Amino acid sequence: MKNNIFLDGLRSVKRVGETAVIAARAGIKYATEKPSNAKLMRETFESLGSTYIKLGQFIASTPSLFPREFVEEFQGCLDQTPSLPFSYVQQVLASEFEGRNLDEIFASIEEKPLASASIAQVHAARLVSGEDVVIKVQKPGVETILYTDLNVLHWATKLLEKAVPKVKFASLADIVEEIKTRMVREVDFIEEAKNLDDFVNYLNITQNRAATAPKVYHQYSTRRVLTMQRLYGVSLTDFDVVKKVAKDPSQVLITAMNTWFGSLMMCESFHADLHAGNLMLLEDGRVGFIDFGIVGQLKPEVWTACIAFMDALQNTNYTLMAENMLKMGMTAVEIDTKVLAADLERLFSGVIMADPQELLSSNPGDLNDIMMDMVAVGERHGIRFPRDFALLFKQMLYFDRFMRVLAPYTDIYADQRLQMIQTIDPNLLLKN
Repeated sequence: MKNNIFLDGLRSVKRVGETAVIAARAGIKYATEKPSNAKLMRETFESLGSTYIKLGQFIASTPSLFPREFVEEFQGCLDQTPSLPFSYVQQVLASEFEGRNLDEIFASIEEKPLASASIAQVHAARLVSGEDVVIKVQKPGVETILYTDLNVLHWATKLLEKAVPKVKFASLADIVEEIKTRMVREVDFIEEAKNLDDFVNYLNITQNRAATAPKVYHQYSTRRVLTMQRLYGVSLTDFDVVKKVAKDPSQVLITAMNTWFGSLMMCESFHADLHAGNLMLLEDGRVGFIDFGIVGQLKPEVWTACIAFMDALQNTNYTLMAENMLKMGMTAVEIDTKVLAADLERLFSGVIMADPQELLSSNPGDLNDIMMDMVAVGERHGIRFPRDFALLFKQMLYFDRFMRVLAPYTDIYADQRLQMIQTIDPNLLLKN
């Protein structure tokens, strides 16, 4: 135990030194090359690794808290890091399953990882009992680096607030605290296992046989190791292969979207990172949802307000839009909905086309701009949207990209098969 504390202390000192060196390099680059502040910060964050990459992703998904140029720049913050040697993976597994022989758990583990990111890397394996699995293994020192980085951020925040009392974002300490809470959850794979179990339970309750998610092998999972059923399939963006498996590719997308929309009402959290790598079509035609590390939380009434807002937008009812904005956002002051409605009309009258449905099929970049403009309008009226609202909107942008591949000539949002708000049979809820 003492050795671990000593090693963690050494790692912390080393990490502070590394941070100082990278920050110094960034300062030199700024002095010599004069890049934009946002670009320099993104590149520096990517160099600093896991904690700062996650912080960059937080900035990208929180337009209500950060300047537009930073939000836009951090949309491209990459979480791709070189894989570690297989010997490191073996060390982590041996440490987490101390007292157990790995040969008694895994019949084989592929040395080459399927994927590698800042926090963990994923390896294919086979259990002794014969099941194909994937093992998500946390990289060594991640938690130490995380806590060291967060402490540095905490003290930097305190210094900034003292040096600049009127700093624009007066609640910096609260922001850092929220970042800490979310990041600590992300490096605890028990939390991810709970997210998976919650989603699988939702599929069972609703008797959804068209979608699936990996089974968690809890007996072979810890805070730093997550062992899950391996799903075999292709990305939904691989149109040629999808078309071979499914007669109607648009139905595949409808299934994925209906399943996700239903989870907003039925699950404790929703999958907030369903990009092309995390949503697949399996060989048997089911839609597979994987990687529940990044999730959001949204109250059902907030999602209902989101739908009502979009419906009001399609009908150009700006007063109703304003009323539902209040339900979606958070405000401690009374809002004049007439003034807010007038602002919304000025914002959207320039972008709504002959068919309002076309707005939902706009270029993803345009949609992102619209979202940020809407956030800016809300802020002028004292409304601050929850971060999870931005995560929700980001997922809508992902679906937009899937539409362009699987259903380019179909107006999905007008399709009668799509159920953005779902009614669940009370008998199913009582039974489960």
